[in-house]
Amino acid sequence: MDIRQLRYFIAVAEEANIGRAATRLHMSQPPLTRQIQQLEEELDTQLFVRTPRGMELTQAGTLFLAEARNIRALIEQATERTQRAGQGRLGRLDVAIFGSAILDRIPKLILNFRNEYPDVNVVLHTMTKAEQIAALRQNRITVGFNRMLAPLPDIRSEVIATEALLLAVNLNDPLAAQPALPFDALARRPVILFPSGARPNFVDKVLALCEARGFIPEVAQEVGDAVTGVALVASGFGVCVVPESATTLQYPGVAYLPFADAPADARVDLSCIYRADDHSPILTTFLASVRKSAALQDGAARGA
Repeated sequence: MDIRQLRYFIAVAEEANIGRAATRLHMSQPPLTRQIQQLEEELDTQLFVRTPRGMELTQAGTLFLAEARNIRALIEQATERTQRAGQGRLGRLDVAIFGSAILDRIPKLILNFRNEYPDVNVVLHTMTKAEQIAALRQNRITVGFNRMLAPLPDIRSEVIATEALLLAVNLNDPLAAQPALPFDALARRPVILFPSGARPNFVDKVLALCEARGFIPEVAQEVGDAVTGVALVASGFGVCVVPESATTLQYPGVAYLPFADAPADARVDLSCIYRADDHSPILTTFLASVRKSAALQDGAARGA
């Protein structure tokens, strides 16, 4: 028995006439009659009673019609789901996230993708940069988001956003009264840096900017993430350079101030990273969605 025979059987059962069923199937009557006979022989059961008016289902035939329709529906569903998976519209997507970007940019990008492709199961994993790279190489995740990834031959890094840097300042600090700060304000205050861990990272970015301006900051603390860094600012430990996305952290007693004389490179990239040899449809679909959403976010930010 094959799918074609089931299709023939359903047509004859629904039309109750070999001639009309043959017309519907765009075939002649003799081959269709032979197919029905072969099906009955395979099942060792009579499915139809031949009458002058046409074909009437037996009790067994009526039962088989219901089963055949169920099988057809399952095949159609399997075909549709397979096609959607092949188009990257169905399946599972494991995404690694990290640090300050999860406070603004990344959730918006992922939510836009989920709204556009609701049948893709997006599973989020919190991982450091080193953990993301290892997980990509082990096929445990499909894509990650991170900053300042050193070039790797097997990992592709695609910049999806560039954020300005601001200074988180305690509201009791006289600096907080200014609308914007000179960059060398960092030379006059203890500085909280993040993240601790694998280098190069955002710590190196901040230190390089300071050194380019001719000073080395006094490092009060080096902490794991932006949340901890801003919390220490709120407690009076010092000031903290943060990407723009971290300003969504509304801690009492903290102000975020722009730099009045920020150097051109006082910005930080947010990148999407994935395996260079991954050509899966679901990754292709995700990247297309992220690029589109990122462009819309940038356009909205410029308009504002």
